[in-house]
Amino acid sequence: MFTTALILDKFYERHRTAPGHPEAPGRMTVIREALATLPGPQILRSRRAEISQITLCHDPDYVESTLVKIQEGAHELAGGDVSVSSESGEVALHATGGVLTAVDAVLAGQARNAFCAVRPPGHHARPRAAMGFCLFNSIAIAARYAQKFHGLDRVAIVDWDVHHGNGTQEIFYRDSSVLFFSTHQSPWYPGTGFREETGDGPGRGTTLNCPLPAGSGGAEIFSAFQDRLLPALRKFRPELILLSAGFDSRAGDPLGQFLLTDADFHDLTHLLRDAAAELCHERLVSVLEGGYHPAGLASAVKTHVTALLE
Repeated sequence: MFTTALILDKFYERHRTAPGHPEAPGRMTVIREALATLPGPQILRSRRAEISQITLCHDPDYVESTLVKIQEGAHELAGGDVSVSSESGEVALHATGGVLTAVDAVLAGQARNAFCAVRPPGHHARPRAAMGFCLFNSIAIAARYAQKFHGLDRVAIVDWDVHHGNGTQEIFYRDSSVLFFSTHQSPWYPGTGFREETGDGPGRGTTLNCPLPAGSGGAEIFSAFQDRLLPALRKFRPELILLSAGFDSRAGDPLGQFLLTDADFHDLTHLLRDAAAELCHERLVSVLEGGYHPAGLASAVKTHVTALLE
């Protein structure tokens, strides 16, 4: 029976950030509590990604040096942009491995769609650098993994985080086989994602950025999805849709100034579900990125997963 698969592993709490850091282990706690009463999801067992899978998108020297620095006791990477502790490297490998497990389940027909409650997030991680709380770009690696190990030709990545997924864009900027679409606050961290950034060389036209001002809400973002994303998806014909599901675009988040409501996340989720049903046999894998107001994160995630289950 097709259902929604969940990656929901307490192991992700073992990535300890500095006291007061917004990307804290408690994010996983509130998500697990919010999803505990939902009937129907299939809980998948996470796994540790292989280094060879991480290097599908990251330079091997970067991966090795990052893991070594953490093992040697580093507390910060990327000039203080990424807070880490002794187990952060292993947790990051398991976060990517969890997403790959979900991709396997969806592409094997064991689940209709999936939500991966993983941390640390990934969409700011660049090929050779950690950035913005992110070590490894799990969603980018998942796209490459789907192509290399499942034989897919075209994968779409949609990003509704309040921050632009600069790492994901950089990885695929010259690649026509991955469509990257992003709505995000601008000007805002990380200072990328302008509308004229559309890809380069063979990838020209497969990057679509929709920067929006602070105070934007459901109407503006839903319009961008309908007017720009859906036509692009229908032209591109993806075989899998991946979602960077950042809930810091919800009203009240301390790291963003968008005004999305839970009802907006419900509607956006249904739009993507409908697109996946139309274009790629319902194959949709959602991956947690941002979201730093505990109660808001829990409520938005529950709404999102409920919509995936419907």
